[in-house]
Amino acid sequence: MEILMIEDNEAVCEMMAMFFENEGWQAVFKHDGKEGLETFAAADRKWDMIILDLNLPSMDGMQVCREVRKISQFVPIIMLTARDSESDQVIGLEIGADEYVTKPFSPLTLIARIKAMHRRAKVDHAQAQATDDFDVLTDHVKISTITREAYLDGKQIESLTPKEFELFALLAEHPKQVFSREHLLTRIWEDPYYGDERTIDAHIKKLRQKIEAVGPQVIQTVWGVGYKFDDSGVEDK
Repeated sequence: MEILMIEDNEAVCEMMAMFFENEGWQAVFKHDGKEGLETFAAADRKWDMIILDLNLPSMDGMQVCREVRKISQFVPIIMLTARDSESDQVIGLEIGADEYVTKPFSPLTLIARIKAMHRRAKVDHAQAQATDDFDVLTDHVKISTITREAYLDGKQIESLTPKEFELFALLAEHPKQVFSREHLLTRIWEDPYYGDERTIDAHIKKLRQKIEAVGPQVIQTVWGVGYKFDDSGVEDK
């Protein structure tokens, strides 16, 4: 496995280097957020895993995570957060981190999380290679929840964040069904969610912008209730 660990605490890096070596894994350590991002971007397909600290010089972990997700939707990201920063953990997962480990952490716990994430990533990759099927299909939209790709009339809707993709897939899977903001929060963010329902409005706004970049709008507002997917009015091409 090729691991990129972006962590400014050199003692933590030295400790993890020994554990990675014991597992037979190759690891590169960067102590600065911007430098870590540049290292990933220079060879994004090389890395099997990113271990990302939240508090970094030059560019913090949140910023790095956002930029990494613009480059790759698939590389697993484990974020390291402080034990008392639940809000940071939630935000980290929302912007694309796959898992988090709280500090101070046991090296064996991190190793176990890495192995679990790597196993899931390998299964997902194998499934994606084994099938070209799309599991959400409407008249104009097709979505693969395995490859996490979405198309409108054959044009890919690009750069969807994990939450935008999950919202789009859920709505498209139930055409014309109206979902309240509360229901969407419960389904996508899981219950209980302590944030503001306007979180949904912000994600829908960004999702709509990405849809409109390739074709007509298929996410509709039902005033006073919530949102629904409807592509019945889209003209056939």
